[in-house]
Amino acid sequence: MSSLATFDPARLAMHRRRKRVNVVALALSLGAMAFGVFWLIWILYETVHLGLGGLSLQVFTEMTPPPQAETGGLANAIFGSLAMVSLATLLGTPIGIMAGVYLAEYGQRTWLGRTTQFINDILLSAPSIVIGLFIYAVVVSRFKSFSGWAGVLALALIVIPVVIRQTENMLSLVPNAMREAAYALGTPKWKVILAITLKSVRAGVLTGVLLAVARISGETAPLLFTALSNQFWTSNLGEPMASLPVTIFKFAMSPYENWQKLAWAGVFLITLGVLALNILARVLFRNKN
Repeated sequence: MSSLATFDPARLAMHRRRKRVNVVALALSLGAMAFGVFWLIWILYETVHLGLGGLSLQVFTEMTPPPQAETGGLANAIFGSLAMVSLATLLGTPIGIMAGVYLAEYGQRTWLGRTTQFINDILLSAPSIVIGLFIYAVVVSRFKSFSGWAGVLALALIVIPVVIRQTENMLSLVPNAMREAAYALGTPKWKVILAITLKSVRAGVLTGVLLAVARISGETAPLLFTALSNQFWTSNLGEPMASLPVTIFKFAMSPYENWQKLAWAGVFLITLGVLALNILARVLFRNKN
């Protein structure tokens, strides 16, 4: 009976039909992957090809030049980006981690926790230009000046929801048995969180921080409404400050060849930095697993 069932025509027809559907689905999947990889490789090739052509020692040592200048660099924009991204990360990371800990450990069944989660989802999906306009209305328009601090606040508001979501997701993966074992030994909850749950997911939380840094490194719209730009070197965050994304936006739209070369050099530097952060995050996540 089993041999007859094996060679049943209906079963054979179903098997062939499933095999054809599988081949079609696999072909479509590979085609979609090839389509996406093709554009990615093309973008990376153009970035590396044109970016390396615009790199020189002057890029790191000289200020942004006027149009048609023979020399010039991106030193002020590089410094401005590093300063604002670093301060935004230092400001947003502790807030994001503490809020993520509250949502995962304390606020799962409270109205405040549900409200915080809802607001965080809105911030996570909000366009960055909306955040820039919010900081412009709250900070820039009241102080009557664009400033690096306004840019830091706008970037920090982008960091916070990313870190909150990653921290909450990582803490929710910790087995409750670990918490219960610590409580059984008389360990207070705050110590359980610091010494057990957070410690066990520190690589995942750090991964979220690195991904947040990678996201804000290329944000242009919030900085256009907050830090604006500055052709000269300044370390005073109370003044308008140059940044790589805004400089790239301004230089790439110009008809001047020297500005366009510097714009491609800036694109290459940002791409290299984001790529390094993503590789570091994947290495940390792999070690965690």
